[in-house]
Amino acid sequence: MNWVSLLGLDAWAARCRAALIETALAAEDRADLARLEWQQHRRSLQTLLIVGLVLGGLTVVVLLALTMAVMVQFWDTEHRITAGWLLALGWLVVWALALWRLIAAARQLSQPFELTRHELMTDWRALKEKL
Repeated sequence: MNWVSLLGLDAWAARCRAALIETALAAEDRADLARLEWQQHRRSLQTLLIVGLVLGGLTVVVLLALTMAVMVQFWDTEHRITAGWLLALGWLVVWALALWRLIAAARQLSQPFELTRHELMTDWRALKEKL
């Protein structure tokens, strides 16, 4: 005699088995999503490091160029003044662009694993609704 069938537990066991399978598939999908987001986060960290190093180097160059422009300001010919200030302005523009890129990369890093957290929150809400 099959007590599971007799007590009506076979439907309950089938639902539990289906829920476990669905949970396993969802966990695998979330793990894949977390792995992909980690790769993206790592690339962003690398970009932040590279742009930070470039910005540091450009800062030194900008300061040297601005110092040179001030020194040139006091020389005798007018062409030296124009050349020095144009050089300083060019380095300042390059430095500002590098700073803008650094800030953009830092903002991108401020929300790591956003998709994974969203998916897990959605799963948690769905689970709470089923309970």
